[in-house]
Amino acid sequence: MAIVAMKHLRLLGMESEREALLKAMQDMECVEISSIDGSEEALKSGFAKPDDKALMSAQEASRAYRMALASLDRFAPEKKGMFRKRQGVSRAAFFSAESEENARTAAETINKDTRRLGEIESERTKNEALRATLAPWLTVDAPLGGADGALAVFFGTAGLNVTDDALKALADSLDGLLTWQQASSDRSLRYLLVMCHGSVKERALSALRDLGFSTVSFRGMTGTAKENDKALAENLAALEKERQEIEQRIAGLGGKREALLEASDRAAITLRREEAKSRLVGTDKVFLLEGWLPADRCAALEKALEPFTCAIETREPTEDEYPQVPVQLKNNKLTRPLNMVTEMYSLPAYGTLDPNPLMAPFFILFYGIMMADMGYGLLMMIASVIISKKYRPKGTSGELFSLLGLCGISTFIMGALTGGFFGDFLTQLVAIVSPGTVFALPKLFDPLDDLTMILIGSMALGMVQIVTGMAISLIEKCKRKKFLDAFFEEITWWTVFIGIALLALGKGAAVLYVGCALVLLGPIVQGKGWGKLTGVFGSLYNHVTGYFGDILSYTRLMALMLAGSVIAQVFNMLAAMPGNVIAFIIISMLGNAMNFGLNLLGCYVHDLRLQCLEFFNKFYVDGGKPFRPMTLDTEYVDLQ
Repeated sequence: MAIVAMKHLRLLGMESEREALLKAMQDMECVEISSIDGSEEALKSGFAKPDDKALMSAQEASRAYRMALASLDRFAPEKKGMFRKRQGVSRAAFFSAESEENARTAAETINKDTRRLGEIESERTKNEALRATLAPWLTVDAPLGGADGALAVFFGTAGLNVTDDALKALADSLDGLLTWQQASSDRSLRYLLVMCHGSVKERALSALRDLGFSTVSFRGMTGTAKENDKALAENLAALEKERQEIEQRIAGLGGKREALLEASDRAAITLRREEAKSRLVGTDKVFLLEGWLPADRCAALEKALEPFTCAIETREPTEDEYPQVPVQLKNNKLTRPLNMVTEMYSLPAYGTLDPNPLMAPFFILFYGIMMADMGYGLLMMIASVIISKKYRPKGTSGELFSLLGLCGISTFIMGALTGGFFGDFLTQLVAIVSPGTVFALPKLFDPLDDLTMILIGSMALGMVQIVTGMAISLIEKCKRKKFLDAFFEEITWWTVFIGIALLALGKGAAVLYVGCALVLLGPIVQGKGWGKLTGVFGSLYNHVTGYFGDILSYTRLMALMLAGSVIAQVFNMLAAMPGNVIAFIIISMLGNAMNFGLNLLGCYVHDLRLQCLEFFNKFYVDGGKPFRPMTLDTEYVDLQ
């Protein structure tokens, strides 16, 4: 239950064995390959980065399989619930050439058809736009290409203010060598076909523009508007028929889904290896690799690489290298689910403390206090067990459902202490079934009647966690030989806390006076110049408001417990009003489902805040870089 000790790895191997060696290393799943920096230029002289053709090919293959799967999800959707069950596949079958070839052929067919669907959609949009352009001219028999020689033809639009009288006046000014026809009109425009003698073409066009006439071009079209519209309609019908045929063809390949899922996982594994390969340097004979691996895996790695001609060097990282050393947390079943909480905030810096074992009991306990209901706890435990056993989620999802189960146990226990089972569901149910009968689950305390006790208990638990964080900080400072900081920070304020407790118990204020004196003395001893004076006030203000605010923050434990309990009871009261058992159960379950969903997320967020702001603030050093080794991790299948 700590941060895994890492070692720096340097490996010099034969270029001819590079691919096989990297595959063996990926099978070990314990090496993170890092980019080689510019140090030790003499050693690296003549070394160069590999070309990125293989990496680009792996990226393209991964995209191709994902695109094919997306198309299948669209045209041949799979019936599945919220979670997909991962199928077990043997390594031999998973990496077989036959499986890869079948999947590649299916992906190429699906993606080719998908691209054609995109082209069809583009053509359909273009043709529909052309039909919309032609719609106002369908009554005109003149060819859209215009006329040559002695006759000039203009298709165009004019505002409604351009009247027939205005057009007649224009025709008269051109000695009657111009005529027009209105094809159609709408709320703002008239669609006009204007014809004139070729000798007055320029004069006519200039006069028409003065009236607000705008020409419309039908480039590439011959024949009348009606003829072109008919051709476009036929083309659209053909495109629609082709679209339906393609969609049916893609849907018919739904049986290839499992092969494509496996291929997508294979492509992801290959892509990770190619990304790692791009961080190597080498010549045409040898290659150089640098990276990190857990110290306890060094011997296993050396044994796995014995068949290869290579030189391996491992060493402990220096303190200057700590910011670059990747962090891996090593925890047991109880604390491992808290990895997702730590990673959501930030991993601890290498060389510091893993907070999970210290945070786990507080996180799980606080969640249970806020949720505090046996019914909700049962639902959480059942959901955790079913999903974990049936779907076997990995990574963050697996940690989430493991944490859900642990918090469910805590929620059930706190519910038993407060007598809550979907609020007062059983009490109300018994009252409906047997009026006059009073029934209540046994409880140690009631969230509604024992508010003061719960409030004090919440702040007391907060104080325990804050003091725990201070104790961890004290130990870490002593390890780094910062004894003065430890004395004037943690020990001084512990003295103040003990003094306040003794004063509250009527034991006198002597210890409190000593603590206050140390609080004032600390900045004077540690500060310099004017900093001694300003440090006294700054330290006093920051620590008093900080600790007071932190302790008050834990009152949210009481607030959420009370809110959840009251809301559940209100829904049960509303459900009991009809006096019918079936109506009561339905209404109560709907209300409790809403309350459960809100509290499930709300308690997590508030619990997370207590850990990250109140607890971590006392000792935690963040900034760790996650350990990302080359692995055989899969998204859709389980390798066996």
